[in-house]
Amino acid sequence: MSQEVYTQLSMAVIEGDEELAVSLTKQALDEGLNPLEVVNQGLTPGMEVVGDKFSCGEFFLPHLVMAGKAMQSALILLEPALKAGGLSRETLGTVVLGTVAGDIHEIGKSLVGIMLTANGFVVHDLGVDVPVSKFVEKVRETGANLVGLSALLTTTMGVQRRVIEELIEAGLRNNVKVMVGGSPVSAQWAQEIGADGYAEDATGALALARRLVVAGPG
Repeated sequence: MSQEVYTQLSMAVIEGDEELAVSLTKQALDEGLNPLEVVNQGLTPGMEVVGDKFSCGEFFLPHLVMAGKAMQSALILLEPALKAGGLSRETLGTVVLGTVAGDIHEIGKSLVGIMLTANGFVVHDLGVDVPVSKFVEKVRETGANLVGLSALLTTTMGVQRRVIEELIEAGLRNNVKVMVGGSPVSAQWAQEIGADGYAEDATGALALARRLVVAGPG
């Protein structure tokens, strides 16, 4: 019976059906199913399918957004049960994410946050038009091992460099990997400013984040 619920939950995520995902999560909790298994056997497999379909062009941005919302709404319900049971999701890393100062573009950055959250990262999304100092403060506060800097305007790309410089000055750079993205950004730019990597879209950012976590700090 539990496997049936997990399968239905995966499908709800794949179809981006937030209401059904929430209903099935409530059902799973009412039936006393292990909340960690609900995540690992229901939600996560569904989001992995969505990511794969997005990568190969079968799904598009709206699918990814709806699936992410369905999973996040289910996770909100599960968090209290996880804490009550002394359980926790396996986390791959902690990410401080934001669109840099002077730039208010939201969608790409938010999609990266959705993909990272769905795949086991703890994400602190600072939003848009984020001051350099706020990135540094949040890294210090959370002990994050990853920073994601989005810039969609050529005029704000330089802020990515400034964040890295400020992390160095604060003595935090050796403990955190920095990944950059945005339409005017390139792998060459990432190398030039001393970032650890560049990704052109949300699925690329997820793959990059996984590689950087394996590589470790430094």
